[in-house]
Amino acid sequence: MAQATKSTKQYVDKGFLRQLTLATAWGEGLDGFDLGLLSVVLVPLSKAFGISPLWAGLIGASSLIGIFFGAPIGGVLTDRFGRKQLFLIDICLFVVFGVLQAFVTESWQLFVVRLLLGIAIGAEYSIGSSMLSEFVPARGRGRRVSYMIVFWYGGYLVSVAAAYGLLDGLGWSWRWTLITSAVPALVVLGLRIGLPESPRWLMLHGRTDDARAIIDRYLGGEKHMAEANYDLDTTNEAGWRQLFARGMRSRIFFASTFYICVVTPYFAIATFAPEVFGSLTSIFLNGFAFIGAIVGMLTIEFIGRRKQLIGPFWVMTVALLVLGLGLWAGAPPTVLVGAIAVFAFLNAVTGNLTAVYPVEVFPTDVRATGVGIANAFSRIGAAVGTFLLPVGIAAIGLPWCMVAGAAMCVIGAGVSQLYAPETTGKSLSHTGVLAPRSRRGDPRPEVAPRQ
Repeated sequence: MAQATKSTKQYVDKGFLRQLTLATAWGEGLDGFDLGLLSVVLVPLSKAFGISPLWAGLIGASSLIGIFFGAPIGGVLTDRFGRKQLFLIDICLFVVFGVLQAFVTESWQLFVVRLLLGIAIGAEYSIGSSMLSEFVPARGRGRRVSYMIVFWYGGYLVSVAAAYGLLDGLGWSWRWTLITSAVPALVVLGLRIGLPESPRWLMLHGRTDDARAIIDRYLGGEKHMAEANYDLDTTNEAGWRQLFARGMRSRIFFASTFYICVVTPYFAIATFAPEVFGSLTSIFLNGFAFIGAIVGMLTIEFIGRRKQLIGPFWVMTVALLVLGLGLWAGAPPTVLVGAIAVFAFLNAVTGNLTAVYPVEVFPTDVRATGVGIANAFSRIGAAVGTFLLPVGIAAIGLPWCMVAGAAMCVIGAGVSQLYAPETTGKSLSHTGVLAPRSRRGDPRPEVAPRQ
């Protein structure tokens, strides 16, 4: 009777949505927190182990390597077995591997543990965004999913400050500092216990009664059913292979390419900013990125996905060109820092779309898998960019490296102009359905019209 009353009143449990949003966004923040810790701890642990530069590089890249494998694997498992189970299992693995870091005795052991930790982080990208996006209403979905990126930048900043405080202020060892990554993971675990399965996934797998019970209890009953268009979701017999079939290939290409073009310049510049520009500039860069992520979250529903993606790409192009030319011509530091600030701010504004667009352009039965593949490709770009920047600085100089970063932004803008659909305010059933082309030869994936 209580459920029926809630359905009649079209009651949405806002407390539940806040808990789910926090449980997901905080999970994303664990990635930034972990990477921030390692960036500070890598020097003292290298001295403690007496490891070579090669092993230091491998340990530093271990999480990125793990994410490359964990994102698509986690996506496939999530689409196959459901969001709820993987959502809980993955955070448990994060706690276990986070604690194990403190007990390694050799460099190869730390590499293996952090590789496994990276796999858990990669799976989190696929699981969390799919879980959250399939619960929240179409109106406001972009803002809620964007919290994931805000927490990533926030987690990174907090962990760097905490690591310096623990190491230098309290005299903690690198082992106890690394183990602190398990603390926020335990908080996330507490938030995730008891969360229900995605009703969209349940509907797709024929568990209609279970899905309706969740919808009536948390999401507003009949009103939500009318807006969510669950009937448009279908299962393709091709499974994950449909992602590479005609019509869907352009979506994989778009999601992966724009993601690469967002993260590659940022990872490369952020990684070597302390060495090239000084540690203060590095903190400045990440601070502006955090502000940009917040601004992007607040504006995404008003500006729209396409405009918030394409416009910043072009401005970032100009910022990196100014930075490159400024380094070449010996421009004042204020010009260089200003260009870095503009780039970091807009890169984070656009970065919100790396969480939002992938979950919106793939159908429900392969949503997590598509998100995982896009994340895997993005980590290739991040790893390659991080690896090639010092090589490029030695070979062609830092100014030309900034020009190369500008070229990546041009590619991102061009691909987005051609392929990015406008998904703002539309249900996932509509954004994930392939509609017939409005004209022959139009390569852009279209979104089915609202009915």
